[in-house]
Amino acid sequence: MSKSDTPVIELSNLTIRRDGTTILRGVNWRVNRGEHWVVLGGNGSGKTTLLSALSGYFMPSNGEIDLLGKRFGHAHWPTLRQRIGIVSSSVRQMMAREEPALSTVVTGKYGMIDLWGHPTPADRAEAGKLLQRIGCAHLAARPWAVLSQGEQQRILIGRALMARPGVLLLDEPCAGLDPAAREAFLQSVDKLARRRASPAMVLVTHHVEEITPVFSHVLLLRDGGVVAGGAKLNVMKTELMAETFGQKVSLKKNRGRYRLEMQGGDCWTGR
Repeated sequence: MSKSDTPVIELSNLTIRRDGTTILRGVNWRVNRGEHWVVLGGNGSGKTTLLSALSGYFMPSNGEIDLLGKRFGHAHWPTLRQRIGIVSSSVRQMMAREEPALSTVVTGKYGMIDLWGHPTPADRAEAGKLLQRIGCAHLAARPWAVLSQGEQQRILIGRALMARPGVLLLDEPCAGLDPAAREAFLQSVDKLARRRASPAMVLVTHHVEEITPVFSHVLLLRDGGVVAGGAKLNVMKTELMAETFGQKVSLKKNRGRYRLEMQGGDCWTGR
């Protein structure tokens, strides 16, 4: 198998149990190069555990995890973890408050929180290019504490890209953002994903509204198992949404974006 044919992620019958409870059961999932996926499910569906398993923080009870051509248990996962970019609210809360945005981006190259010393000229130049790419060049000198939550999430994308990851995991990145900030963030993700050099992206969410047109595939989870997975057009169906969320809902689509309505016309929030 050539490098271009090697899947970015491949899970085979992945099962994870903790304290007698099965959190993930028999998950089979393959992400190929050039694909951008959404992992969609309600609270308690197993989304967070799935990301923790990919990051090497949860060991499989059964099954296999292959990431960027390396198998869990056979590769040095802390080293491999450096090739995984993660953007999440938990990471956002760990950043140094007085650190300039450009320095925050540089920390991604070294896998650290709060940069020691001053960035090298080469690191400053690379971080500056990434800030330009994500539309945040004007924020380079601003301290972390004065950035809005939406701006912080976009800076974290630049930080993740600084390590040149093979896959970028977006773990409910819009949590806590107001509607305008959410749309600005999603548009920046959509634009980034369309770039030829973009890593494979995995967006984890329970909001169908956050699925922008650039995402090509969807994995639906419920109670730790897979409801469906595959090309977006085949998976984003009313009957599958009802099964995933355990509610009588109707899936609507307008200009490439989705929304869920409860039976009777009320808007479904996914919470």
